[in-house]
Amino acid sequence: MAQDKTKVGFVYVGPVGDGGWTYEHDQGRLAVVEHFGDAVETVFVENVAEGPDSERVMTQMALDGADLIFTTSFGYMDPTINVAAKFPNVKFEHATGYKRADNVSTYSARFYEGRAVQGHIAGKMTESNIIGYIGSYPIPEVIRGINSAYIHAKKVNPDVEFKIVWAYTWFDPAKEADAAKVLIDQGADVVLQHTDSTAPQAAAQEAGNVITFGQASDMAEYAPKPRVSSIIDNWAPYYIARTQAVIDGTWESMDTWDGIGPGMVGIGEITDAVPADVKAEAIALRDAIASGEYHPFTGPLKKQDGSDWLAEGEVADDGTLAGMNFYVEGLDGEIPQ
Repeated sequence: MAQDKTKVGFVYVGPVGDGGWTYEHDQGRLAVVEHFGDAVETVFVENVAEGPDSERVMTQMALDGADLIFTTSFGYMDPTINVAAKFPNVKFEHATGYKRADNVSTYSARFYEGRAVQGHIAGKMTESNIIGYIGSYPIPEVIRGINSAYIHAKKVNPDVEFKIVWAYTWFDPAKEADAAKVLIDQGADVVLQHTDSTAPQAAAQEAGNVITFGQASDMAEYAPKPRVSSIIDNWAPYYIARTQAVIDGTWESMDTWDGIGPGMVGIGEITDAVPADVKAEAIALRDAIASGEYHPFTGPLKKQDGSDWLAEGEVADDGTLAGMNFYVEGLDGEIPQ
């Protein structure tokens, strides 16, 4: 008798057509389909709100026979743990969280490595010395990104100032466009985003003379300007490997946090809108991070309140980065609670 297909489910916070975060997770799902062919069946549900609704979706997937379920947003953390406890034979994988169980793994990408490269380019290219940043939610992943971009912009441009607008959404094109416009009105000529739609790119394009970076996906339709580079999330190798582990019976709970080196974080093409010398420096920085020669959080660094954090040459530990809840020295404003 033929062995039953392995069934793999994906729970998405946005639409698969968002052009950013969810789009890239779905590209990973499609890579699973292509790699395994008839041996695997995949299912997905898009636009699943974080919270109780996601628990219902995960429960239904498990009841429908999923062997492995990827829950791809931070706010799915507790729902994933709750549902996993009821289905001990189903394997769960939660993206960007920190709670694990015997049948729950966690995985994330070191996006802050890409933010260092963006910060370098932003610091070199800003003429107003005001860099805008659209935050989604004040969670450690986003705070890490803001800190990393700021540290590297400040290194090359001591006069640089960051303005941060919190959108309180992952995907809402109207809100994201408004946030971009507010920042541009405040004098920002560079806008970074940690939200998932291309709306900030469109707003920058309309404003003229503002540069942006693609988030999660390449957003290359806005190249060579305003989008001068991007952070690309490449989930496919991980999704294929974890599906294979379920098929082989070797799956076990683990935490994966990979960056540029292993290929989970890609730096999208740096366009010729970036001066050649700045482009060369950005590529050198990317390569130094990829090889492990350089860590974006290397001291001396102080916290926003002026207290010491990292001594000269000291590198941040993963525990502090994973739970990061403070700004580095020089950033204005408070992190919303």
